[in-house]
Amino acid sequence: MLNNLLFRLFPPTCLLCGAPGDAGQDLCAGCRADLPVNDRPCRRCALPLPATVSLICGQCQQEPPAFDRIIAPFLYQPPMDYLIKALKFQGRLAFARLLGGLLGRMIAERGEPPPECLLPVPLHPSRLRERGFNQALEIARSAARPAGLTVRSDSLRRIRATTPQTQLAGEARRHNVRGAFAVYRPITARHVAIVDDVVTTGSTINELARLLRTAGVAEIEVWACARTPPRG
Repeated sequence: MLNNLLFRLFPPTCLLCGAPGDAGQDLCAGCRADLPVNDRPCRRCALPLPATVSLICGQCQQEPPAFDRIIAPFLYQPPMDYLIKALKFQGRLAFARLLGGLLGRMIAERGEPPPECLLPVPLHPSRLRERGFNQALEIARSAARPAGLTVRSDSLRRIRATTPQTQLAGEARRHNVRGAFAVYRPITARHVAIVDDVVTTGSTINELARLLRTAGVAEIEVWACARTPPRG
């Protein structure tokens, strides 16, 4: 009843153009159609592939990652990059509800067995104090609702402050996050999903997946709102 009342008092409004929202989301049908869909991703790392390439990219064939698959329904291009940056750097938490809702609905519609829990990528305590919130956790909470999944924000910790990955490239990113995480509470789930806002090189989530494999997790998905397309 409370939700229905709030919906009537504050109907959804598109966060991109201000028009009335559609399907209960803060996004109108027109702006939803403008989101850059990742329509032909690598089945392992979600890198967008040209039509001439097989469904597994060359990098994943040569050096399989520690996770089983990334699900990233959108590309990190306008206006998706604006939504993520506004959440991350301007603290606009309503954007987390929209991003997580889009992610959760699309995953719920795929009709596959869901993970036992969602594990948001943790922030170091110093970064958390600076930002005031963990964008991955806020996205995970909204993504969990459509399927009624559990979010475990206490299982993983970032034990070493690292240089922001956006300031690094390639091999430097991998070295930057090596040994930066730890399992803080035992993980009994056999199937989990790591949740993040955007995947660029995959160094952070691969390091977390390596840690989870060591902890005994059998199946590891990665849920991200967007995937950065290859340069050039």
